[in-house]
Amino acid sequence: MNVVSNRGQRRWPFPMRLPVFAAPMFIVTGPELVIAACTAGVAGAFPTPNCRTVEELETWMATITRALDEARAREPDAIIGPWATNLITHSTNKRLAADLELVARFKPPIVITALGSPEPAIDVVHGYGGLVFADVVNINLARKAAAVGADGLACVAAGAGGHTGHLSPFAFISAIREFFDGWIAVGGGIADGAGIAGAIAAGADFVYMGTRFLPSLESRAADGYKKMVVDCGPDDLIVSAAITGTPASWLAPSLRERGLDPAALAAPTARSYDAGSDVQKRWRDLWACGQGLQVIRDIEPTARIVRKLEDEYSQAIARFQSITGPQR
Repeated sequence: MNVVSNRGQRRWPFPMRLPVFAAPMFIVTGPELVIAACTAGVAGAFPTPNCRTVEELETWMATITRALDEARAREPDAIIGPWATNLITHSTNKRLAADLELVARFKPPIVITALGSPEPAIDVVHGYGGLVFADVVNINLARKAAAVGADGLACVAAGAGGHTGHLSPFAFISAIREFFDGWIAVGGGIADGAGIAGAIAAGADFVYMGTRFLPSLESRAADGYKKMVVDCGPDDLIVSAAITGTPASWLAPSLRERGLDPAALAAPTARSYDAGSDVQKRWRDLWACGQGLQVIRDIEPTARIVRKLEDEYSQAIARFQSITGPQR
């Protein structure tokens, strides 16, 4: 299934097997998962703060670019999805300028900005023909991102893991389509093919899916983290701003294992998204997850996950067509 999407008069410029972004996950996503996602035919993305130094970020980008070039050379007819990097544009990210220099050099097809305006990245990315998606958690931020020229919006809805939104995916999509005709990727509790089909039917172009790939073999999550995702369900989650200063969805058992009472968390004094701060330690020791974990039963390769999603997606489409088709 080769995904072909049109938004207005624009055609999606990258081959994809399934309309899915393997969403960037702080601490968890490394080059291995990005490469595995892209070679499986979906978009793969990582957050630049996962690299503690600019030199490490350069190595990651070079590794991803080289691996995908080699994959295309080995199998010219294979569907290789686009890779993306996730830039934190919040004012506390002191490394933004240096990260953008590497973006200009390695030219990721998609740049996803988060926790700040996409404006600092737009000229750089458009300069080499890439697309800018803005990670947004509410309508106000979506309007601001659209106003400065974002090509797409990564809409983080209720049910998402890590930093999460409060709107349902369907309400979010519907509201944004009132003023935005660009690309929409929506995430929040979607972890199977039926959810992908539902989001596309509701007006999204892609699904922004992190939790489903968290326990993949290529994920950098600790073994205990992956096992907890497999073993837990949505009732084991808690949404709190206490860890980073911004509402995020956490596995309550991971908080208890670190001696924290999920019902009595105190908020930190300030937010920070600088790659050199102790924010990495918080995310490494306390584990985030989205509501889609209920359908996850195994730790398995990314390629197998994508195949399952594709089968479920096809089944959901067939079911929809059987219900809405001509009645005999």
